[in-house]
Amino acid sequence: MTRAGARPAAIITAIALLFGVLLVQCLARLPSPWWALLILLGALGLAWRCPRWRWLACVLFGVAWALWRGASAMDARLPRTLEGRDVTVVGSLVGLPLARTDASRFTLRVEHATLDGQPLDLHGRITVSWYDGAPPLQPCTRWHLLLRLKRPRGLLDPGAADSERSALERGIVATGYVRDDDDNRMLDAPSWCVDGVRTAIARAIETRVHDPHDAALLRAFAVGDTRGLGQDDWAVARANGVSHLIAISGFHVGVAAVFGVWLALLVYGAWPRLGLWLPRAQAQAAAALLAAGVYSALAGFGLPTVRTLLMIAVVALARCSRRGSSGAHSLALALIAIVLVDPLAVLAAGFWLSFVGVAFLILYLQSHGRGWRAFLRELSAGQMLMTVALLPLTLWFFGQASLVGALSNLIAVPLVSFVIVPCALFGMLLLALCPPLATPVLWLAAHIVHAQWWLLERMAGWPGAQWYLPMVHPLALLLAVLGALWMFLPRGVPLRWLGALLFLPLLLPPRSVPAEGAFQVWVLDVGQGLSVLLRTHGHALVYDTGARYPSGFDLGDAAVLPVIHALGVTRLDMLMISHGDNDHAGGAEAVVDAFPQARRLAGEPARMRVPMAQCVAGQAWQWDGVRFRVLSPAPGGGDRDNDSSCVLLVEGRGGRLLLSGDISSKVEPAVAAALDAGPPPVLVVPHHGSKSSSSAAFIAALRPPLALVSAGWRNRFGHPRPEVVARYTEAGVPLFNTAVEGALEVDFPADGPPRREPGWRLRQPRYWRE
Repeated sequence: MTRAGARPAAIITAIALLFGVLLVQCLARLPSPWWALLILLGALGLAWRCPRWRWLACVLFGVAWALWRGASAMDARLPRTLEGRDVTVVGSLVGLPLARTDASRFTLRVEHATLDGQPLDLHGRITVSWYDGAPPLQPCTRWHLLLRLKRPRGLLDPGAADSERSALERGIVATGYVRDDDDNRMLDAPSWCVDGVRTAIARAIETRVHDPHDAALLRAFAVGDTRGLGQDDWAVARANGVSHLIAISGFHVGVAAVFGVWLALLVYGAWPRLGLWLPRAQAQAAAALLAAGVYSALAGFGLPTVRTLLMIAVVALARCSRRGSSGAHSLALALIAIVLVDPLAVLAAGFWLSFVGVAFLILYLQSHGRGWRAFLRELSAGQMLMTVALLPLTLWFFGQASLVGALSNLIAVPLVSFVIVPCALFGMLLLALCPPLATPVLWLAAHIVHAQWWLLERMAGWPGAQWYLPMVHPLALLLAVLGALWMFLPRGVPLRWLGALLFLPLLLPPRSVPAEGAFQVWVLDVGQGLSVLLRTHGHALVYDTGARYPSGFDLGDAAVLPVIHALGVTRLDMLMISHGDNDHAGGAEAVVDAFPQARRLAGEPARMRVPMAQCVAGQAWQWDGVRFRVLSPAPGGGDRDNDSSCVLLVEGRGGRLLLSGDISSKVEPAVAAALDAGPPPVLVVPHHGSKSSSSAAFIAALRPPLALVSAGWRNRFGHPRPEVVARYTEAGVPLFNTAVEGALEVDFPADGPPRREPGWRLRQPRYWRE
């Protein structure tokens, strides 16, 4: 095959291989590993006997490879029989440990593990929290620890992040926390490693830049250390569409490669006779690859950096062998390399944003020439191209996009890539050669970072900075990507503007809302807590918001708001917080910030972090033919905490719903007595199924057609308690748990009885989900 023919062959191979790997990621269950072997043999036979069908052989090879790697990754997870057991683990720290006031968190690579002195077949990575008395943790150290472990399991809600998919992609086999044990100890002092170098550079920046926030941003730009950034910083980045610039991006690696070329030029300028031993072009290629490799290592080898590094490697090797290589060919070879090394990388959003974005940019630049004019187009029109081309994928993965992102990137990309990153690179070089000279360079970079961030914070408040759409249908995603491809085809292709029409299913999705007199309720999966979203034809109410933890993880922001946006709710009319406990009220502030106009009621306003009015029995209102009535607490009644919960009765034409908060059996008789005659209400189980609630008398008085419980998976309280589950079972009441099924949906049509839909975990089955 000629060189010209090899290039399209590489592109076809990359697409076919990727398609095969993707087919496996759509499976709800993985077949027997023998199927992978059979498919592999079929692929080899097809490639040998039918050369014209080699593209299909590549598809089959991708299927077989992804089946084997997926099955291996799932088999590597902690056995279910060991969940909740104390396991002794010896391992080494991977990455940069995160120290917070509440706990230290880190990733441990397991070397060997034992249970009661017996060895366990446990290998891979574990994410660990060390809550009380955690010593200072250094990268690359080896530890002997007693851990309480469980399999990776996350929350599953419409529009929210899938942490189980992320765990599979990152090779996480278990999660857990350190148990108190006198034998917990560090085995070896820190040895040399890349993460240790990253930490040393981060500390050097921190000591030379006095403003902590400027130092945190510069550490992120320099070595990909984002530990100093808070939720507000990431919100600003998302609003401006510059999250890819905060941690080291692929473009930064390209700048590092140029930096290597400049260094080679300086060396050859100082010692021209070197050209007699090694041609300058080959030396420049090798220097570019070396600089890019070192910088990628300092970035932690994130996916965008690896993709760029592989592309630079292809170009460098082509230059060293005196062969040409196009951008598309280099991208295809990089894609093949990543999929062959780690087919599970396709589960990461960064994989798609990286490769698709570069592919569109290559397509655009090939049709607009080369040189400095093409470079200026890349910085100007190229940013608009990236915003439009990546819009479908951004909405698919994150449920939001930034309409000011093109302008923000037009400012931020040149500043970061050609000023901040070179200053950071030069500063890091000086840290190694002459540390005192690094101080003014890092000081200058920090001041530029400060000015840029000040501008981005202002732009984050512009209209359209955070734009949300309902959940994206796969067909709408495919049509929008094809539309973007059509719009950015080379000049001369007729009717390119028609590609914009293919964006309409994405931008104007059909919206399903309850009819007049009907309503819909979602009991969200917020772990050990409660949050309920209720919708009528034209109104929406949130009852409780889940917890906010000392680490900063906020379920109001991580679960409640994504569900609201994913379901197409654009206005929240009421926020009701049953009482002040963190597992019910912690996320309220995030919801209030997003919907400040919503009316706010709470059972314990004095305990809330935002102003709220008192809910009192007798309060009532009506929306769209659906009546709402507060049954408890009575004016001046109720004890502090649980029994002060707002109890809300919702009555549609076809059924009723009772939201009971955390009331105990002391209040349940009064609540049952306050119910008017009518159909038995669907019940959100009080206090997550605690033994102090759901008395047999209460269940008998309500006679609910079904009961919904919100609880955390393997929670330490044992909710719902076995005796409570037995009470509902004996009464013939079906009980459904968010811990088992994910978010629960119940529809209350105007012309029929309540109808429960399968839980979100069951409606979105994937082989990596527990």
